[in-house]
Amino acid sequence: MSEIELPPIDEITAPWWEATREHQMLLQHCGRCDAVQHYPRALCTLCGATDQLDWVVASGAGVVDSFTVVHRALPGFEAPYVVARVRLAEGPIVLTNLVGRAPDAWRCDEAVQLSWRDLSDGRALPVFGPTES
Repeated sequence: MSEIELPPIDEITAPWWEATREHQMLLQHCGRCDAVQHYPRALCTLCGATDQLDWVVASGAGVVDSFTVVHRALPGFEAPYVVARVRLAEGPIVLTNLVGRAPDAWRCDEAVQLSWRDLSDGRALPVFGPTES
C-alpha cells in the first residue's frame, strides 16, 4: 500500500503533529472563551482570540456522527474503507477513518475510541474503532 501524502508541518500544527508521535491527540483550547477546537488554527473560531490558545489532551472518546463507505482505492487506503465524522467527547468534530470491523457494520450514534495509524516518518493519524467492552 502506498503512503498517504501528508501536509507539511508548520508553526501552528507542529505541537499537534509532535503529540501524534506519542499517540496523544491534542485539541486547541481558548483561554478567553473556553472553546475547544480541532483542527489547529491560528485563532479561536468562536471568539477570534489569537493569543489565548493552548493545548489539551483529548480523552479519545467519541460518537459516530456520520460516515460513508468508500469503494475506490486511494494512495494509502485499500477499498473499501470508512470515512467518518466523529464528535469527540470534548465537542469538536473530527474527519477520520473508522477501523476494526467490516465497513458495513458501523452505525451512526455509535460510541468509538481513539486509535492510531502509524506513518513512516514517525507521526500518526488518529482513527477510531469500537469501544472496548
